[in-house]
Amino acid sequence: MSAYQNLEERFRRIRDLENALGILDWDHQTMMPAAAGPGRAEAMATLEVLKHEQLSDPRVADWLDAAEEPAAIAGLDAWQQANLREMRRRHTHDTAVPADLIAADTRAVSASELTWRGARRDDDFAALLPALKEVLRLRREIAAAKAARLGLAPYDALLDGYEPGGRAARIDDLFDDLAAFLPDFTRAVLDRQARGPDVLAINGPFPVDTQRGLGLTLMEKAGFDFSRGRLDVSAHPFCGGADDDVRLTTRYDEDDFTSCTMAVLHETGHALYEQGRPRDWLAQPVGDARGMALHESQSLIVEMQAGRSPQFMAFLAPLMRETFSGSGPAWEPDNLRRLYTRVERGLIRVDADEVTYPGHIILRYRLERAMLAGDLALEDLPGAWNDGMEELVGVRPPNDRLGCLQDVHWPAGAWGYFPTYTVGAMTAAQLFEAACREVPELIPGLGRGDFGPLVGWLRRQVHARGSLLSTDELLTAVTGRPLDATVFKDHLRTRYLERD
Repeated sequence: MSAYQNLEERFRRIRDLENALGILDWDHQTMMPAAAGPGRAEAMATLEVLKHEQLSDPRVADWLDAAEEPAAIAGLDAWQQANLREMRRRHTHDTAVPADLIAADTRAVSASELTWRGARRDDDFAALLPALKEVLRLRREIAAAKAARLGLAPYDALLDGYEPGGRAARIDDLFDDLAAFLPDFTRAVLDRQARGPDVLAINGPFPVDTQRGLGLTLMEKAGFDFSRGRLDVSAHPFCGGADDDVRLTTRYDEDDFTSCTMAVLHETGHALYEQGRPRDWLAQPVGDARGMALHESQSLIVEMQAGRSPQFMAFLAPLMRETFSGSGPAWEPDNLRRLYTRVERGLIRVDADEVTYPGHIILRYRLERAMLAGDLALEDLPGAWNDGMEELVGVRPPNDRLGCLQDVHWPAGAWGYFPTYTVGAMTAAQLFEAACREVPELIPGLGRGDFGPLVGWLRRQVHARGSLLSTDELLTAVTGRPLDATVFKDHLRTRYLERD
């Protein structure tokens, strides 16, 4: 076989290991008995080391060098050339970190995640601190190793793993602009909201089984393929699993079904991206989703841009009323729209509206950079978190459960991930604007609960491209320009200040 063919075969094996790890991780977060944690951590560490060994085999480096020779590249088509580029990228990232560090990190993350669950439940940051310190110590080592290989600053090296080409300097510009825009804008929205009709409460209880049934209906409406995936429950909603086995989760509150409903739509957006990736390239790096900012844009297009639009609310209100046997003005579309677009200075990121949400992300981004650099000690995180929430969102957490313990990301080792959420929101606004411009039937379709026109456009323009293009190349090809924050700000103005 040619060098390139050898690489394709090797990455097929690596994908098999990644699929196994994906299902084990899903089980770890959803169904695994607590006492099984240590054994699961060892099993996952072994698989991570095996994956690393597949990539760090000296032959892989030789094959990459040979495949990148001009004569060899000339024999590859555009998809194969992009695949080779992504193979080199994966090899550079993964082989920068030694196998023993990968194994130690996997064990530490598994233990830390389990500890976080109890610490969050008990509002006990001190209980998490030792495990989180170990995760951060290992993340610093990983960041240093990748930084040396990639020629980047440590934080950029971690960010690049989640968002190819992502750099803190660009994030700083985007977030500083938002941080300057949001305070006055938020006050204007709250003032306008105060002058409008009150939001009428929708009172429960709402049985979990009924909420689950509604979630499954909405997943079907959005186009989720249940023959290649499923819906479950976890402490923190997520989308994971494996190729052709996409697992998404939510959490339920019998007193409030509204958060669960949107969480399901959000994770369905992620799942649709995974199910729509190019089938001929599923086992290869070029078939992967481009990055987490683009991934987050797909969830937010479904949840925020489409799912909270007036047209979809007009469809959703009678469906919810029928599902929960509701009656009265609280169940009318106008009230439901006000409910789902209500702006509040809240404590919890996953429940935040799209106006205050960026403040939550800017806080986490600034804190994780400071912790990684050693400028903020972990012991001081709760106080720094509370001060930052007061500055950026306008509320102060009364305890750590509602403060720095609310997210699993840092205990799970996801340092450098948080900024992709708000970059994803900006990307979603830009893509949705282009989709509405190009597909006249999109908005009327949402009024019938039909996501087909929107998802069909996303399949063609985003999902089916995999990692063929960089994020900016894809955005330019699809929308006519790279990421432009003004589109997101215009969307906020239109929805929250100019709507009826």
